[in-house]
Amino acid sequence: MGQRIFLSFRSALYISGFMALWLWIVPRWLELPTSASYPVSQPLRWLGVPPLLLGAAIAANCFVNFVTSGSGTPAPFDAPRRLVVSGVYRYVRNPMYVGAGLFLAGCAILFADFSRTLLWYALGLIAGVNLFILVYEEPTLRHKFDGGYEEYCRNVSRWLPRVRPWNPEKTISAKH
Repeated sequence: MGQRIFLSFRSALYISGFMALWLWIVPRWLELPTSASYPVSQPLRWLGVPPLLLGAAIAANCFVNFVTSGSGTPAPFDAPRRLVVSGVYRYVRNPMYVGAGLFLAGCAILFADFSRTLLWYALGLIAGVNLFILVYEEPTLRHKFDGGYEEYCRNVSRWLPRVRPWNPEKTISAKH
């Protein structure tokens, strides 16, 4: 029980750092323009609420699964000790990035003014995440979890969610 509390605390700390970095520090450093008028005065900005809430729910599910199923946190330097294939990970391999992207998009719709800088920021984040996944994350997971991660990759797409959740037990029992 104490380990889960400590993992939860570390996850909350990493989440806070992630949010501060990508929603506050980097946008201010890039001098991204923010709306002088908040959603109350511009009703279309409220269209940012659904992706923001959906992204937050997906990310929260990922964090819970990392702590409970993986005995780790979302930070690469404090990663789960066991392969996580529960919750939203049964539908898509990178739900945390999908959730974070939806959350950031919702924040941009709610509070940012469109600009070329914002567009380049978004494209840079997308490219950076893909590069990180291809160069570091997937090779590390293949090495760390041997055939388990390979089986997972064969059954669950990197970005396009499955209609039905993948059940690893069915795949294993079908082979025997």
